[in-house]
Amino acid sequence: MARSQHWTFAAAAVVAAALVFGPDWSLPRRAVAEVGVTPGSPSAPVVVELFTSQGCNSCPPADEFLGELAERPGIIALSLHVDYWDYIGWKDPYATPQATARQRGYVAGLGLRYVYTPQMVIDGRVDVAGLRRNEVLRAIETAAIGRKALQVRFESADGGKIVVPAGHAPDGGAAVWLAVYDQSHETSVPRGENAGRKLQNHNVVRELSRIGTWQGERLEIPFDMAAAAAQGRDGCAVIVQQGSAGPVLGAAAIPLETLRQ
Repeated sequence: MARSQHWTFAAAAVVAAALVFGPDWSLPRRAVAEVGVTPGSPSAPVVVELFTSQGCNSCPPADEFLGELAERPGIIALSLHVDYWDYIGWKDPYATPQATARQRGYVAGLGLRYVYTPQMVIDGRVDVAGLRRNEVLRAIETAAIGRKALQVRFESADGGKIVVPAGHAPDGGAAVWLAVYDQSHETSVPRGENAGRKLQNHNVVRELSRIGTWQGERLEIPFDMAAAAAQGRDGCAVIVQQGSAGPVLGAAAIPLETLRQ
C-alpha cells in the first residue's frame, strides 16, 4: 500500500541458487540442510527484504510470497514490519521504527520518491512491488548470476562469532547488520484494513542492529548464538552492505532451533 496507491498484481515463476555458510561451519549438518545450504558452494545467498504491515490490505499476498521465498535455497528472506500504517485502525505488533528507518534509507539510496508497502528490496540494489512475483523472481535471478559476494559466515568456535573475510571494501567501508527473526507468526486482526482476517507472517525481524563496520580487513565480531537461541528466536542473519542501506556485499543466515535441543 503506497501513501497514494494500492498495488495488485499476480503471476508465478521459479528460481534457484546455492546458499553457503563457508568451510568453517561447525554446527550439525542437519542445521545446514534445513536452510538449503550447499556446503562448499562458491556462490552466496541473495537477500530479499519485504517491507510490510498488518495494517495494509495489499500486504497479505506478499507476506505469503515471502514465505515461499524463505523455503528456497540461496535466498535469505526477511520480513520487516513498518510502523507508519499503525494509525489506520490496527497497530502491527511486529512493527518497529528500525524497519521504517531502513526502508527510508533504501528510498534515499535507490532514488525513490516515497515509501510504500508491500515493497521488496533485492540485495539492496533494486526494489519491486511485493506482489509482482515474476519481477521479484527475475531480480533474484539477476542478483544471483555472476556475482562475487563476500563469503560471510557464522562460526561456533570461541563462543560464537561472525566472520567477514578480507577483501576490497567500498570507500567509507561497509555496514554490518544483524537481524534476529522469528520463523512465523499467525495473528487474528480485529480492526483496520485487514479486519476479520488471520494473517501469516514469515521470518519476522524482531531485532535489527548495526554491529560493525567492515573496512576490507578480516573482521571477527563476537556473537553468542546460544544466548540468541535461549531468547526463543528462530534465526538470525548478518548482512554486509555498502553504506548503511546500499548494495549487499555478502550475507549469511543461521537457524537457531538446533541450539535449543
